[in-house]
Amino acid sequence: MAAAAEAITLPERMPSAGVRIGYFAMVLGMFMAILDIQIVSSSLSEIQAGLAASADEISWVQTSYLIAEVIMIPFSGYLSRLLSTRVLFVASAASFTIASIGCAFANSLEAMIVMRALQGFLGGAMIPTVFATVYLIFPRSRLASATVVIGLVATLAPTIGPTLGGYLTQLMSWHWLFLINVVPGVIVCLLVWSFMDIDKPDFSLLEGFDYLGLAAMALFLGSLEYVIEEGPRHDWLADETIRNFAIACTIGGVLFFWRTITHENPVVDLKAFRNRNFATGCLFSLTIGVGLYGLVYLMPLYLARVRGLNSLQIGEIMFVTGIVQFMAAPIAGAMARKVDPRPVLAFGFSLLALSTWSMAHLTAEWQFNEMLVPQILRGAALMFCIVPINVISLGTLPAEEVKNASGLYNLTRNLGGAFGLAGINTVMIDRTALHWNRLVEAVNPGRWEIQEYIDNMGVRLAQPLQSDDTVLAAKLLGSKVSQQAYVMAFGDCFFLLTLLFAAAALAVAFAKRPILVGSSGGGH
Repeated sequence: MAAAAEAITLPERMPSAGVRIGYFAMVLGMFMAILDIQIVSSSLSEIQAGLAASADEISWVQTSYLIAEVIMIPFSGYLSRLLSTRVLFVASAASFTIASIGCAFANSLEAMIVMRALQGFLGGAMIPTVFATVYLIFPRSRLASATVVIGLVATLAPTIGPTLGGYLTQLMSWHWLFLINVVPGVIVCLLVWSFMDIDKPDFSLLEGFDYLGLAAMALFLGSLEYVIEEGPRHDWLADETIRNFAIACTIGGVLFFWRTITHENPVVDLKAFRNRNFATGCLFSLTIGVGLYGLVYLMPLYLARVRGLNSLQIGEIMFVTGIVQFMAAPIAGAMARKVDPRPVLAFGFSLLALSTWSMAHLTAEWQFNEMLVPQILRGAALMFCIVPINVISLGTLPAEEVKNASGLYNLTRNLGGAFGLAGINTVMIDRTALHWNRLVEAVNPGRWEIQEYIDNMGVRLAQPLQSDDTVLAAKLLGSKVSQQAYVMAFGDCFFLLTLLFAAAALAVAFAKRPILVGSSGGGH
């Protein structure tokens, strides 16, 4: 395919001030939608107490949101063409805001799950719509700067989510995790409706609508998200419910892909994957999803379970990454404007690999000082990754494919996060057990080092060891063994992530340089 045929037609001039205001209001709405995933995760225990739910039940507060959102994201391209960008985004933002109020006032677990599902499904269209709109309203000369803004929002929201959630819960109550969306949600709706009339609806798409394809997609993606989310905690296919959802996922997937290939007007058009850059860009998006959501999960988990820090203390440590992202954003934007995005992306993945490699050597004593450099590297790396990935993925598509492709592109990032969390939890469970067994073999009471440790416990207790004290010393020793096994499993996770990001840096060679031309540069 020739370069001109692959290039996206961009406007020749900057959009009006009103359109720019409306666009940045859309970015704020996207920030709310992404933030809502992580802001709740840090306060699940408080929500659990407020709703009198069990530890297993409360996970559905997150799972229901993610399942619903992952169904809407690829469907948003079709809805955007059907309803127009303005109508879809305002409807999505308004529904998200109303559902947030419902979550805040939910008085039972069942009501919370329903509201969270509505919040995820109805608000899920905001994210891909923003990614598509940037390619439809900005000229080539300003595209990199606009892409930096959405890249910063897409990476910053998960980073500061746990911190903000911890502050809101401790200073006020968990209800404010949802009420915080109300005022920004109203502002977003008013501004987008007033200024973002950039395209027209196409109601002819309703003719021959593929209801079966939509149902198959919902079954496929919803079941897949459930299996990925719940699998690690229930030993995967050893659990009957997981097996049933895996079967449903397989059936839904086969039916969905069949309908997508054979139906004249499919709900999700997969032909964008014929573009090599879009296909490789989606793989990079999948990978950055693993890094973005996986590391935001893994590092606080270590600080909470090994170091015993609360959510506010963890947030103060993790906030370093957010500060570095702000500092790196203009540099990433300038590089995106002036150089080929492929070496920038390779550099970003290399920085990310270096960050996780340094974390692979962590010990049970690591805290702020030891984690400072890895977090600085991670913050910079995320910005040097997300901006070129956006350009590589969407920068060579025809304009008529961008809306649909944006949904697929954002879906891969969400699935990457889900796969990453599932993989991390599985590795943590398996490797902790492996290291514990090996350490227990080494902690033989007949070894003089172990006997010396038990004897020294008497000195620390300032009295000779009695039989009960010997049991206490053994328990303390067992606790240390468990902690070290856990820390070693964390190191294994970071090492595996290093291999993933290093491989992604090498895979950049398979992408072609995106060519962005203005409307004067030719058609499709």
